[in-house]
Amino acid sequence: MLNRFVRATLLAGSALTSLVAPAAFAQTATPDATAAAETPGDAGLGEIVVTATKRETNLQETPISMAVMSTEALKDRHVTSLYDLADGAVPSLRIATFEARQSALTIGIRGIVPLDANQPAREQGVGIYVDGVYMGRQHGLNAALFDIERVEVLKGPQGTLFGRNTEGGALSIVSKAPTGEWGGSVEAGAGNYGSRTANAHINLPSIAGFSIKLDGVIQHQDATTKNPMEGQAGWNYYNRKGLRAAVRWQPTSSITNDFSYDVAKDENTPFYSQLLNYNPNGCGTGTQASQPACTLPGTAYTNLTGGPVKPLLPGVTVNGSSRMSEADIGVPQQVSVDKTHGFTNSLKWEVSPQIELRSITAWRGVDATQWDNSGGAHRPPLVNLGLGTATSACTAAAPCAFSRYSLADLRQRQFSQEFQAVGTFGNIDYVAGLFYFNEHVSDDAATPSSMGAVATYTNGIVTGADYVTIPFCTASTPAFAGSAVNGCAIDRASEVWSKSYAGYGQLTWNATDALHITVGGRYTHDQKKGVLHYSRNVNYDTNPPAVSVGYKPLDASWNRFNPMATLAYDVSDDLHVYAKYATGYRAGGASSRTSNYQAFDPEDVKSYEIGLKSDFWNNRARFNLAGYIMDRKDSQVDISSIQFVGSSSFNNLVTINAPGTTKIRGIEADLTLNPVEGLTLNASYAYTYTKIPPVLITATDTSGASTSVYQNFYIVFTPRNAASGSIDYAVPVGGGDTKLKFHFDGNYSQATQAFDQFATKNDSSLIFNGRISLADIGTGNGRNLTLSLWGRNLFNEQYVFRRDPSNSLPSAPTSSVSTGSIANVLGDYGNFNAPRTYGVEASFKF
Repeated sequence: MLNRFVRATLLAGSALTSLVAPAAFAQTATPDATAAAETPGDAGLGEIVVTATKRETNLQETPISMAVMSTEALKDRHVTSLYDLADGAVPSLRIATFEARQSALTIGIRGIVPLDANQPAREQGVGIYVDGVYMGRQHGLNAALFDIERVEVLKGPQGTLFGRNTEGGALSIVSKAPTGEWGGSVEAGAGNYGSRTANAHINLPSIAGFSIKLDGVIQHQDATTKNPMEGQAGWNYYNRKGLRAAVRWQPTSSITNDFSYDVAKDENTPFYSQLLNYNPNGCGTGTQASQPACTLPGTAYTNLTGGPVKPLLPGVTVNGSSRMSEADIGVPQQVSVDKTHGFTNSLKWEVSPQIELRSITAWRGVDATQWDNSGGAHRPPLVNLGLGTATSACTAAAPCAFSRYSLADLRQRQFSQEFQAVGTFGNIDYVAGLFYFNEHVSDDAATPSSMGAVATYTNGIVTGADYVTIPFCTASTPAFAGSAVNGCAIDRASEVWSKSYAGYGQLTWNATDALHITVGGRYTHDQKKGVLHYSRNVNYDTNPPAVSVGYKPLDASWNRFNPMATLAYDVSDDLHVYAKYATGYRAGGASSRTSNYQAFDPEDVKSYEIGLKSDFWNNRARFNLAGYIMDRKDSQVDISSIQFVGSSSFNNLVTINAPGTTKIRGIEADLTLNPVEGLTLNASYAYTYTKIPPVLITATDTSGASTSVYQNFYIVFTPRNAASGSIDYAVPVGGGDTKLKFHFDGNYSQATQAFDQFATKNDSSLIFNGRISLADIGTGNGRNLTLSLWGRNLFNEQYVFRRDPSNSLPSAPTSSVSTGSIANVLGDYGNFNAPRTYGVEASFKF
């Protein structure tokens, strides 16, 4: 295997860093999108059409920092779901799983990345749009992608035209529309880990103004980490299926109505959570001062108790350097299931050359059932087997429980309606609109133990253990929402109703052929109501908690006006510069992971950006650059906190608003070169600086004693430096349109935090992908065949993309704010990235 230095050199070469010093660049458009946009006979780089301003414009003349990935770019990288973009194809776009689970994605742009948007009453910081429809939840986002025309990544606040929760930007996915002509494609492929794919996209001939397009997708991969327990699923498995039908009705030349319906099912398992080390901070019973590394942020302990740290169970593997292909202890593991479905109706009516009226109506739903047993014996509850003793509490009649099984259900339904008026009067381009969004979400969760340890003896001394499954979800209390926690003691169950109303407008005054002044604003009114039905197996509906708990249903509303202004100047036909001021906000909510349903307020961001977009070298080179300053107030951050229910206390995930101003600063750029016909080179870079002011954390114990400690917080999954480079080369073969095509890309990310409250970082990453294809082989009658060989993570890079240090530190304070417990200290645990995957594909177009 090539060492890391050699791989870094390959990235530098593919990124052409020798041509783009200094290294201060970010991606504004991918080269593959450029290649896809070229028309026959074009010399150099072609025009890229985008819809970021709600009208079709040339990317280079649009004063927005954005990246575009075309159909061909997605194929070259073998992107089958959004999570495949987590390798850093767009450096400022960050995608990660929530915990180890593939069933919910965390998506961020420019340092706006929530740790736990998994909660029903919390919003994302980046708006996800599919064909103009806002996706309210991050659940179901990892479903199979259908026939995608392009993916637009709009960077920075999009509070005017896109609005809802688009502080960091928007990710807009645009599907291919029906053509009205007979044709289509079928594709099939196979690869390692038992992977197989099949896609079909069929356009039917137009009849009486109606055009129909049908899409079907199947994606499967076996587990990459095996489960030793017979009959149980392994980890990093997925099986996705989806169908989409689209109908375009054009009764007149001025009216186009697009209707689509899609349904998808995603069966998956989480990434395996390995134990990376054992008691790395040297925790033990004694004074806190004697072991400064064993410190929980936000606390002021004087003593640590509960030790010594428990020894590892027999057979448990500590491995922080390489990805495990088989788990050390087999555990029950069932697949999680995400089901998505919905319809969209988009009507466009060109009333006159000056005005086009649009209506976008959508209803969507997500049903997610989560089963996550990825940690096994690598996280609490911990078992003290009593090794070396003559007796053990872990007996066949009463096995010692471990292996936390995280079960959850989520049901979401949303309806949205948007009206737009888009047009031009004289030298003024305008967009105006009204938006309505209505969402209902319910969820529940339980965390039973699924395994038990039974001591085994040699010569009367405890020397090992047998591991057995133990019954779980057998309590008499029924679940609130769904089957995954049916019969379990319920950790939490909540329900949320959200409504959003907005009106917006944007005007661009083309003062001269070169000077363009844009102003816009959006007024938003958000309403949110929510309740906790259960918390820590207490039914709040029938047994309201004590007043001291402080539980309060959520009933809040917020109003915001978000202005923006842009000054753009065309220095020449090939050089465009702009300065932009934009704002955005993310609605508040409440944390269902707390027993008082603790509420938090919205956060607001102001952004100042300058940029340039240029084409040169006779249209064979393109360089785009943007620099920005973002100030965010009332940042929503997550911390561990103490909540009380009667005499019991719990360590909860609490979302609070950090005081002061969070600073986010960055530079983004992209260089694309087409030095000779058929060869396209790209280098991209994103620099992102983030700083949250320290937060004063006050903890109070049951006796009334309290401490106040300043704690640092971090923005997760946001590398200071990230880069991407690619090489694409196409060589004509024989006659006709047949080409031999080569694609190679490299993607680098500096190490980042995975949790708001811990300075502990994940590993840096350097991932390479490639594809070779013999494309457009003529088979007669306008049909052609493409054969390809693809590979992801070509050098089988192994890095921890999520590292959790919470189990290697003292627990949060319970009865005393001055004394911490190390009774559950084990070690850091985390998740390695996916291994090298590769396969072959055949695509037939007709």
